Amino acid sequence: MEVIPAIDLLEGRCVRLYQGDYDQSQVFGENPADIAKQWVEQGATRLHVVDLDGAKAGKVVNLSAIESIVNAVSVPVEVGGGLRSTESVQQLFNIGVEWAILGTVAVEQPQLVQELTQKFPQQIIIGIDARNGKVATRGWLETSSVLATQLAVQMQELGSAQLIYTDIHRDGTLTGPNLDALRELAAVVDIPIIASGGVSSVTDLLSLLALEPQGVKSVIVGRALYTGDVSLREAVRAVGSGRIQDIPPDGFSTFA
Repeated sequence: MEVIPAIDLLEGRCVRLYQGDYDQSQVFGENPADIAKQWVEQGATRLHVVDLDGAKAGKVVNLSAIESIVNAVSVPVEVGGGLRSTESVQQLFNIGVEWAILGTVAVEQPQLVQELTQKFPQQIIIGIDARNGKVATRGWLETSSVLATQLAVQMQELGSAQLIYTDIHRDGTLTGPNLDALRELAAVVDIPIIASGGVSSVTDLLSLLALEPQGVKSVIVGRALYTGDVSLREAVRAVGSGRIQDIPPDGFSTFA
């Protein structure tokens, strides 16, 4: 299972939110590119970047910070947050981003999703962010009436390469992933699922690893890496397939 560190950008800085609340943010770094490089040094084979300002604005806001991350590392980068037009997605691909993550438009503009999956095959990921099984949109500020499982099936039919499932009530809380919701999602789609939200320990990662045969192929880890509750090196050793010999024996695992 691939362990993917999260880098959330707010006003150009690396932060973590609690349950998606912009008023409950904690800054973990002023230079996201430096943080990206250190995660790769510790074994990351992919990075997950979210433009939090963009999620609210409905367009890419932290483009320069994203570009600095892409230029700083040799591993692929996926980016989400405010991607609601072909132009925004193209902006990211122009600077070397590997995958674009669509959220709000999956609910509000499924035709655009179809156009983008055709224009950029295997490069469009759908982010399904849910509260109590229902999809949230617009930077998690609104909750729709659409069930996560329904949206997943529709997005697979429209050509999504992968799905990211985030349980908002667990995001940034270190309370463990929602395994039941992930099982429900895996039961209705065949494309790879990336789990996100709530991971607090290597034990949580091992519980997710049990879902790998069902289609949960990767996991995004955020706050737990920054607080030191999870060591990326240990996580990769426990559940990952990274090149362990390339991971230095000593490296940072917490942020002041």
